[in-house]
Amino acid sequence: MDDCFYEIGRKLEMISIMSADSLDGGRQGSSRGRKVLVHLQSNEVITSYAVLERKLLALGWERYYDDPDLLQYHKRSTVHLISLPKDFNKFKSMHMYDIVVKNRNVFEVRDM
Repeated sequence: MDDCFYEIGRKLEMISIMSADSLDGGRQGSSRGRKVLVHLQSNEVITSYAVLERKLLALGWERYYDDPDLLQYHKRSTVHLISLPKDFNKFKSMHMYDIVVKNRNVFEVRDM
């Protein structure tokens, strides 16, 4: 949960909101299943960045090496940029959905 302050009238009220990590079970240790990224054509669960990179390169994405803290991929025919944390253990559902949106009908996010 994240706390935000909103001005209502002349006073500030603190409102707790669910963060993306909380919804994903990241910080809360939720009992819900975790999310996985699936390549639809092969029905393969993406289990590492090496597997993901092979799929992205085959789709025309190019690796950028500008930021040492991120893995970044760009597709020349678009303005899209995929930015991922260097550590695969920090690969969250928001990163998965970013990949899905930028590669329609190629990947899907599923509950494990």
